[in-house]
Amino acid sequence: MPDRFLTLLARSLPATVPFVGPEAQERARGAAFTARLGANESGFGPPAAAIAAMERAASEVWMYGDPEAHELRRAIARHHGVAPEAVMIGEGIDGLLGLLVRLTVGAGDPVVTSDGAYPTFAFHVTGHGGRLHKVPYRDGAEDPEALAAAARAVGAKLVYFANPDNPMGSWHGADRVAALIADLPQDSLLVLDEAYVDLAPEGTAPPFDTGCANVIRFRTFSKAWGMAGARVGYAIGHPGLIAAFDRVRNHFGMGRVAQAGALAALSDQGHLARVRGLVAAARERVGQIGRGHGLTPLPSATNFVALDTGRDGDFARALVAALGRRGVFVRMPGVAPLDRSIRVSCGPDAALHRFAAALPDALAEALASQR
Repeated sequence: MPDRFLTLLARSLPATVPFVGPEAQERARGAAFTARLGANESGFGPPAAAIAAMERAASEVWMYGDPEAHELRRAIARHHGVAPEAVMIGEGIDGLLGLLVRLTVGAGDPVVTSDGAYPTFAFHVTGHGGRLHKVPYRDGAEDPEALAAAARAVGAKLVYFANPDNPMGSWHGADRVAALIADLPQDSLLVLDEAYVDLAPEGTAPPFDTGCANVIRFRTFSKAWGMAGARVGYAIGHPGLIAAFDRVRNHFGMGRVAQAGALAALSDQGHLARVRGLVAAARERVGQIGRGHGLTPLPSATNFVALDTGRDGDFARALVAALGRRGVFVRMPGVAPLDRSIRVSCGPDAALHRFAAALPDALAEALASQR
């Protein structure tokens, strides 16, 4: 498309996306991955009830989905003990983050995030003309105190904080999250991304307070619930802010099949408990594999483990590429010094076995490339 049709802002943006999908990488390499351990999907799958519900809904796919997601919205509200008016359903957390930025960030508005945090949020802010201010991680984890200080210094419209964190897997307890909320300026909205909180220890998430106007929290069915392909996320916040999403959202964006699956999944808390156990075992297995080859697993409250290579980003990139050539898809943080690590998703035994089998030769290739 000729640039003359684009806005000045669009012309100024780099031609990039936050992630290159595994399918694109498979097409480029001309072969499928044998172990898909890079996108933090749940290889343990969704509840059987969710699959059955989606199969039933498939016969009704000729109809649009309920634009209000009425039943799902109320089920989520009951689950968390909040009013339905405090809940907004959307196309995954990614889609909801885009809507939030569209609602709140204008050209030049300051936004605070961590340098190396989930890049899709920064992608949305840049795409809407916001001005990003980044603070470094401290000891491999997000730094709530530095985020609050930066918000005060620049008058941030939004402050992004993921707990637990992607890409490092670290987490902070509810008391520290509450202290961050109290420490923020009232004119700064905390964007609390809790995509992985279903897998975190008890005491990670503070109680919901939807009367608090400067916090909005995001959760998803993509991780612990095993429904990444359905794209169902939700936001919980002050009803006044939640209502504003209706001004900009795609009212028919949530299909019938996805809504049916998420509604059925939510009713199967036993499945969630089983997945927590499987993820915990897989985290331990990934750590064992890494330690067996000189890599250091970092503590994780998510469905992935960051393995510190003890070297630098160039070495980690070479290792990721070498694993990819052996059919194992993993990713890594993109910002130094975090990028000394590779990030391995928790998956079924067969996938972890393939990772373990490929790692020695991949490490040898990466080491040889550094000589």
